[in-house]
Amino acid sequence: MTDWRSTMEQLVRERERALLGYAYLVCGDPVQAQDLVQDALVKTFSKPRPGLEIHKAEGYVRRAITTVYIDQYRRGQRWQKVRHLFQTQEVGDDEFGPIDVGADVDDAVRTLPPRVRACVVLRYFDDLTVPAIAHELGIAEGTVKRYLSDAIGHLEGTLGALDDAERPSETVVVSGRSGRSGS
Repeated sequence: MTDWRSTMEQLVRERERALLGYAYLVCGDPVQAQDLVQDALVKTFSKPRPGLEIHKAEGYVRRAITTVYIDQYRRGQRWQKVRHLFQTQEVGDDEFGPIDVGADVDDAVRTLPPRVRACVVLRYFDDLTVPAIAHELGIAEGTVKRYLSDAIGHLEGTLGALDDAERPSETVVVSGRSGRSGS
């Protein structure tokens, strides 16, 4: 039986770059990615987990990264709603300023809402199935399909239409219609 401290040390030593890369895909900001990995490690190892193997520990940390990111986003949204009560009136930021029609994929993915972005990362980076994503995020399979469909529509609107060769192989059904053109 391995000590959880040695498991954490080994995970950080061997998989830190992979975890940072994963966190960057989730949030799109290298500094925030470092914070997410740190928060996820604290969340995963804050209580002793005897017998935790390194491959399982990495899965726990990856799940914690997406959970922490979504939680931070929600807190930020709630703060935006009441921020004006605690601060002097500021000149409003242009919320659509960072969105550039000619943006590359990285910039386009950053514009997705957190849950949609998490679904995209889990589907196309982790190569999880729709049921696995639903289980991972604790949402319905239909919601995952809708988020992926919305994401593809948004990304096509931002980056241009995908060729049929680039289009995902699975058909996403939304409201009784096929999500693929030409079906």
